[in-house]
Amino acid sequence: MALVSYLLGDCPGCGAENKFGNVDVYSDHVYLGCGRCRHNERRYLPPLKKKVLYLDQFFFSHAVRGNEAQFVEAAKRIVELAALQLLVVPYSSVHEEETHQWAGHKELLEFIKNTARGYEFAPAYEVEQTQMNRAFDAWRVGEPTGYSPLRQDAFHDDLDVWDGYFRIEVGEYRGDIDLIRRLKAEAIDGLIDLFPGWRESTATFEQDIRIEHDAAAKGYLRAFGTYLTRMAKGDYDALSDSPIIATVVRNLTYRFPRDEPHNGRMKRVIDFLASDHFANTPYHDIQARMYGTLKAMVKAGAYTNRARSIQRLSGFYYDVKHISTYAPYCDAFVMDNPMAEIVNRSTVDLAGRYGTRVFSRNNWDELLAWLDELRSGLTEEHRAGLATAYPRMQVS
Repeated sequence: MALVSYLLGDCPGCGAENKFGNVDVYSDHVYLGCGRCRHNERRYLPPLKKKVLYLDQFFFSHAVRGNEAQFVEAAKRIVELAALQLLVVPYSSVHEEETHQWAGHKELLEFIKNTARGYEFAPAYEVEQTQMNRAFDAWRVGEPTGYSPLRQDAFHDDLDVWDGYFRIEVGEYRGDIDLIRRLKAEAIDGLIDLFPGWRESTATFEQDIRIEHDAAAKGYLRAFGTYLTRMAKGDYDALSDSPIIATVVRNLTYRFPRDEPHNGRMKRVIDFLASDHFANTPYHDIQARMYGTLKAMVKAGAYTNRARSIQRLSGFYYDVKHISTYAPYCDAFVMDNPMAEIVNRSTVDLAGRYGTRVFSRNNWDELLAWLDELRSGLTEEHRAGLATAYPRMQVS
């Protein structure tokens, strides 16, 4: 006997009237059963290849307020495409961090989760570590320096599956909201304070990129050094309360073959952090290029008004984090105008380097056209699959 979600008719097994139907959808098939006997069937569905779209916080904020027609219309199309199994709009740890800075965060978070339909990116720190591990393994055995992003870098689950009837709720955020808001404001003030010095700098773009990579490597080593010092002093709380960044180098030291001597492993990790393999990990490549591009824009005369600069770049650190972490795994990314201006420049070239379409207010028509193109790709085979999996869905 099964718990039937959608009744379809009489049971082919026992003949019970109006007791047979869809129980649930499992990846590539619909499981059908009877509410009275044990008769069951499987009906397989056509394969899927869903597109991945990342929606920035600004999109969700405008869509949930509902006071701008362009966002409401785009959100409606996106929700429909997700229901049609053509599009995935995953939820990320960065969404959660950023959402809780918004006054109506509960309503906003619920909207984001409903749009995501249970699909979730791996946490940002995990994606970063995965990229580091893959690049380190390639460097250690002398493979080429290029890095090809794989979906499994950023997702625990397969995206190209048919959605079931139920979704599991993700965890609740527990951070100190007031502290994060204060630190965010201080960070942007600190960023703007750097602009006068940047304008006087004679460093080239390539030199600025190298500075960013060196700073990232030093940050890893400094955090790991602090962890080791605490452990050496008997402070074993370091195992549980050290920042995530402190584990990156430690994890790399574990990736050598067992028969390789421990002596010298740390030296080799340091050499890796100075290599092109490290610099070419998407997270560090995009992040360094975004910072370097912002510096170049400031040198060229942009962002001279402090108050306006703070307003335009208020979410800069969050934006850099989610773009550099997740953009390489997306077919398209919706972001605000200041960030789109940065990533569309040749020095970042997100579309050219990673194949990620960039949409913002400045090319909203292109976003709608892209969504319409996805909708027009609905085949008869796919329509039949929708009818089998979701009997009550009306598809025009």
